Amino acid sequence: MVVERETEIPEQPGERAPDAAEVTEAVAATEGEKEVVAPAEAEAATADDAAVTDDADPAEHLTALLEDTRAKADEHWDQLLRVRAEMENLKRRQANELEKAHKFALDGFVRALLQVRDSLELGHTATLDQGTDIAKLREGTELTLKLLVDVMGKFGVEQIDPQGAPFDPEYHQAVTMQPTGDAAPNTVVTVIQKGYLLNGRLVRPAMVIVAAAPGAEQS
Repeated sequence: MVVERETEIPEQPGERAPDAAEVTEAVAATEGEKEVVAPAEAEAATADDAAVTDDADPAEHLTALLEDTRAKADEHWDQLLRVRAEMENLKRRQANELEKAHKFALDGFVRALLQVRDSLELGHTATLDQGTDIAKLREGTELTLKLLVDVMGKFGVEQIDPQGAPFDPEYHQAVTMQPTGDAAPNTVVTVIQKGYLLNGRLVRPAMVIVAAAPGAEQS
């Protein structure tokens, strides 16, 4: 801000008063000083304003960035919590389904097996009657056995009956060897207990007697 100063020309005793020309010259000199001082002060004020502006803009910019970063962090945290909750729920559901699968894996097999049990109970009740026809009882037993075989086959249970087949140590268990001339050596001549497969996997090997060459020692 430029402050104008009034130019005073003091009168000294014994001196003459300045005339109009001298007064005009003094005023002109004062105006020149004003013109020199004013631009310098204006430049200083402009520099101060620019400094204030430069100081204010970065602060506001950093504040805006901080708020934006904070908002994004909160959003990501919420997403993480939701994903974690969904994963926990999925894990819990899978554990429950696995437990149910283990507990009720044989549900279908048991349902199919119930009719076999019903048939066996009917046959057992028939044996208590003294007037039961043995032929009919045998026929009922055969039907029950066939029903059982069908149910087991439906669920992938396959019977191993190696009568007359070559001995296979992967599926047969030799109880003893019997010298005989009626079968080739290492052939199953007697099946003591049949074996079973479940979907191709051995559940129980067949217990057999294997033929040996005549004159061989019986083991």
